[in-house]
Amino acid sequence: MNHRHILLMDGPDHKGLIYQVTRILFEHNQNIIRNDEYVSPSAYFFMRTEFEGETDATELLQILQKELPAGINLRLNPKKKKDIVVLVTKEHHCLGELLLRYAFDELDANILAVISNYNTLQPLVSKFGIPFHFISHENRSREEHEEAILRTLDVYRPEYLVLAKYMRIITPEFVNHFPDRIVNIHHSFLPAFIGANPYRQAYERGVKIIGATAHFVNNDLDEGPIIAQDVKSVDHRQTASDMSTLGRDTEKRVLTSALKLVFNDRVFIHNNRTIIL
Repeated sequence: MNHRHILLMDGPDHKGLIYQVTRILFEHNQNIIRNDEYVSPSAYFFMRTEFEGETDATELLQILQKELPAGINLRLNPKKKKDIVVLVTKEHHCLGELLLRYAFDELDANILAVISNYNTLQPLVSKFGIPFHFISHENRSREEHEEAILRTLDVYRPEYLVLAKYMRIITPEFVNHFPDRIVNIHHSFLPAFIGANPYRQAYERGVKIIGATAHFVNNDLDEGPIIAQDVKSVDHRQTASDMSTLGRDTEKRVLTSALKLVFNDRVFIHNNRTIIL
């Protein structure tokens, strides 16, 4: 039976890199489905190769590492749905979009569970037969709350966490458990209006567009590598509340677009930027 794999490769550019990879895959009877590459102005090389065939993935990766130049980073992933856990607070729109797409097999992921610091969204989640964990932050320090969440995550061992309007700042210690594996949706066109109440900030500034940004979470608030963004036009007639309502559709669209890229192994992180192939 043929299996599809995705080879992700980045490092200093060298002459013949594409040839070397495709030659090795050909010699091991692999059929390349798609190949995308990019060389930055600083001569840094990125390549995503999707291929199929019968192979020992561990052995193939060892051969590639041996024959390619030093300094080249390689990841070889099976093409499959990613296992995820979604974190939420009270807002339903992004979670609802993910649940519907999951129910109709349009998410490229398995939602293993939903975790929230409120029980507001439990009735919604229960309609989809997905475990819901209410882990209150009240009467707990931030560290104690996160430790309780981590204990629950240990049960599921997700590949990615999705913050679908999870309205709590997470600590560096928590982020370190999931480096480059936490995706957040922020309700502004970053880097504008970082932090809380971005629609209020946008209204007071008199902006003519509002937006949403999906990004990886790092230790700097709302400053992780950006995956996807989009905007919507507004004018002086809209209040901050109107902007918030209008922005929800943009948030849903941006989050699902970003997750599709991440779950299909199309995103490289380099110097706090993303390269998408």
